[in-house]
Amino acid sequence: MTDLFARHRDRLDAAVAACATREFHSAFDESPSPRVYGETAAAEGQAAFEALLGGDFPISTPGSDGTVATEKSPYGLPLDVAYPRARDLDALLGASTAGMKAWRDAGPEARVGVCLEILDRLHSRIFELANAVQHTSGQAFVMAFQAGGAHALDRALEAVAYAWVEMTRVPRAARWEKPGKRPITMEKTFTAVPRGVSLVIGCNTFPTWNSWPGLFASLATGNPVVVKPHPGAVLPLAITVQVCQEVLAEAGFDPQLVLLAAEDPADGLAAELAVRPEVRLIDFTGGNAFGDWLEANARHAVVFTEKAGVNTVVVDSTDSFAAMCQNLAFSFALYTGQMCTAPQNVYLPADGIETDEGHKSVAEVAEGIGAGLTQLLDEDARAVELLGGVVNAGVLERLAGAGSRGEVLVPSREVAHPSYPDATVRTPTLVGLSADADAEVYESECFGPVAYLIGTSGTEQSIELFRDTVQRHGAMTASVYSTSPAVVEAMRDAALDAGVALSENLLGAVFVNQSAAFSDFHGTGANPAANASYTDGAFVSPRFRFVQSRRHV
Repeated sequence: MTDLFARHRDRLDAAVAACATREFHSAFDESPSPRVYGETAAAEGQAAFEALLGGDFPISTPGSDGTVATEKSPYGLPLDVAYPRARDLDALLGASTAGMKAWRDAGPEARVGVCLEILDRLHSRIFELANAVQHTSGQAFVMAFQAGGAHALDRALEAVAYAWVEMTRVPRAARWEKPGKRPITMEKTFTAVPRGVSLVIGCNTFPTWNSWPGLFASLATGNPVVVKPHPGAVLPLAITVQVCQEVLAEAGFDPQLVLLAAEDPADGLAAELAVRPEVRLIDFTGGNAFGDWLEANARHAVVFTEKAGVNTVVVDSTDSFAAMCQNLAFSFALYTGQMCTAPQNVYLPADGIETDEGHKSVAEVAEGIGAGLTQLLDEDARAVELLGGVVNAGVLERLAGAGSRGEVLVPSREVAHPSYPDATVRTPTLVGLSADADAEVYESECFGPVAYLIGTSGTEQSIELFRDTVQRHGAMTASVYSTSPAVVEAMRDAALDAGVALSENLLGAVFVNQSAAFSDFHGTGANPAANASYTDGAFVSPRFRFVQSRRHV
């Protein structure tokens, strides 16, 4: 093949520069407009997606036995895609490691070039991927295109850029000379050596966005990758593995350096793979129970986890009450709150807050947020484009039980999808709680469209509760609304103590549950919600080690 590294060097250099400056950068356009992607791209992508339904996905898995078809679209669309069922782990891992030496010896340029070509090929299938993400995660199509396609590609490119920087931080060779009466001269070489098999455990809600950073960070640094999708969201990652294998083979490498390991939910495949000695790297996104289990039991591996947390908003005061309520309403409604970054706990003084519209009680703040939700979601056809579909029954169960845990300030309602009559769509609910009486409720994550408005004795207690709950239970995001510089500064300090990213007085088109690749760090690794960050050097550098050789000359 043509030198893939040279072909994509400009894209890599721009990504490396953006990571250094933290300025706006995007390598993949987030607009699904025909003006950007061409008049036929959307129809061709949908046709490619539909051609995969109801059949065997064209991929092989060493050691497989039969097939599994485990996905169900939250929109009610039959998928019925069958994948090889991974069973013989000796065969699977043996095949995975067979090409590892040649991949290691190829060096950083060759590996990064292959990864960049894979991203380019995935980009060419972005509409197909968007449909696959939509109908496995429940994201609305535009969100699936952006978060599951363009933004996921940016996050993957970001990981490749960091991998390139970390691997090239040390020269490949050096001449070492020690002066003296008898000078000593040595030639030294330094090789980036991979750790071993990388296990990527996918999640149901963001199968590409959450999996691609770890996949590409591991692959670029020389590690073979076994991708174990969530049984409810296999197709986006099956397409990913297919593209990886195509490019690897065309570049002269073993295509089985990236393998798909699909399972029946009863198989418990992730736990089996995680304790295999060949597996030296694990990327996991999901609930606390299994994330904690991985950290405790896969001690031989480097484990990167993103788990559950209690995302917090502290409301002290605002000079734009309507805009604040609208911003919060959008954050609660986006993808029905099924985001690890979605706000859950809103602390505010029980005696109310000062605003540009005068003093507002807790009930009036709830009314303002409710009005924002109504404005966003009053028309079903418009609402579904923001809400998407409910991804699984667990979300519905938590939503159904939320009303018994406090005072329902804003009720949830069912939404009829105009295009998918069997879709499961719900609006968020807002539940009133007391800081002193309901700690057992708000200190736990309630994943889905449930938010708590929690009355405190004042902003000082709100900030202390924020610091304490995040230090003990973790969070991916935090936010503050205040017209007081002293309050904002106190929140900044508390956020540093708690190790969580802070957003201040968001009123416009930026929302606390969104992050920008190349600029925003997703997670910090500094609180219990996640031990890693997308993306910093620490996310990449543990995936390889420098091994040197030296000789006298």
